[in-house]
Amino acid sequence: MISRFLPAAVRRLIGGAAEALPAPAPAPARPASPARLPGYHLIDRPDRLAPLLAALDRAVEAPMDTEADNMNCYRTRVCLLQILAGGEVYLVDALAPGLRLEPLWEILATKHLLMHGSDFDLRLLQDLCGFRARSLFDTMLAAQLLNRPRTGLAPLLEEHFGVTLDKASQRANWSRRPFTPRLLDYAALDVWHLPALRDLLASELRQLHRLDWLDQQCRRQIESARVGFPANDENSWRVGHSERLRGPGLCVLHAVWHWREDWARKLDTPPFKVCHQDLLLQLAFAAEEGTAPDAILARVDLGKRHLRLAPSLAGVIAQAVTADPRTLPRRPRTERHSLTAAEIARQDEMKAHRDRVAAQLTLDPTLIANRAQLAEIARTPDRIGAILLPWQAELLGAAPALRPA
Repeated sequence: MISRFLPAAVRRLIGGAAEALPAPAPAPARPASPARLPGYHLIDRPDRLAPLLAALDRAVEAPMDTEADNMNCYRTRVCLLQILAGGEVYLVDALAPGLRLEPLWEILATKHLLMHGSDFDLRLLQDLCGFRARSLFDTMLAAQLLNRPRTGLAPLLEEHFGVTLDKASQRANWSRRPFTPRLLDYAALDVWHLPALRDLLASELRQLHRLDWLDQQCRRQIESARVGFPANDENSWRVGHSERLRGPGLCVLHAVWHWREDWARKLDTPPFKVCHQDLLLQLAFAAEEGTAPDAILARVDLGKRHLRLAPSLAGVIAQAVTADPRTLPRRPRTERHSLTAAEIARQDEMKAHRDRVAAQLTLDPTLIANRAQLAEIARTPDRIGAILLPWQAELLGAAPALRPA
């Protein structure tokens, strides 16, 4: 059943009374046509925010999405908020001068949110202003629990409403101003169909008795987002297969990783646009093999910024190959050890049981428990309730390896 933590009006909206009443017919899909785009209100000045706040005050829920510039800037910023309230789409320019959004965050924190793929958005808002959702229906999580082959918003909208989202707009630089009409049309479509999509997915979940599974998933999503995005620490430079490095390669990897971070910060661009991680590892392994610094640098192509960046990279590599690996930050200690033979046997039995159950339910097995969770439960079976959600623990707990002796 739907969790008691959802507002009563929302439980009724998505079928919380399904146990007492016959399951209603699926809500009809909102008529949609790529040629008939929803209208929207662009909020890019302080005096334009009041109508959105008033509409939200009357609303039971808030379908919403965000657009960020994580593909173009060093530090990710919220650039645009898309909110559907009172049957109208509001597009909030989060970078507009003088626009104070504190009242918006306060009212959104009291609403049931309807989102698609909310993990990134909720973590982003947590880092931005400490925002925490009250309750949530995530249509991506719903599609996963229905074993949809494609769970992105674009394929779901195309499947159910015949809407084709503009792929170019998905990769746009949302920090540029002014917005083009094409971008704003795309942004409006991101939330316009969410209520109808929710109705369709909720109806299918209800028939499979999985609405409570979704509620548990969504509550965990909210809790996970409270920590925001993990910040770099002193061992963040240990990327890829760095555990294979022992000598000068470690020093080179440490140096070039920080070199890339410094340049990304100066250029205000994502680190991967300075150079890809694969290049960092190539440089490190070349140094590990004893390749001379000038020969290492000869392998490097930094694209259009090569002439500007190569001299500093050469200096970093030359200094790093003479450094002592023992001066590098130490790996964090871990209490985990390899599984014993008995624990491996328990893990194998749980995996076999999980796969059988998943096949019967037509479900991705990793939604019940992933590899890391199976290993953790194999070590400490009595912690299954802390490691998994209740619905997951109920399915996996029937495994012979977890039954009392």
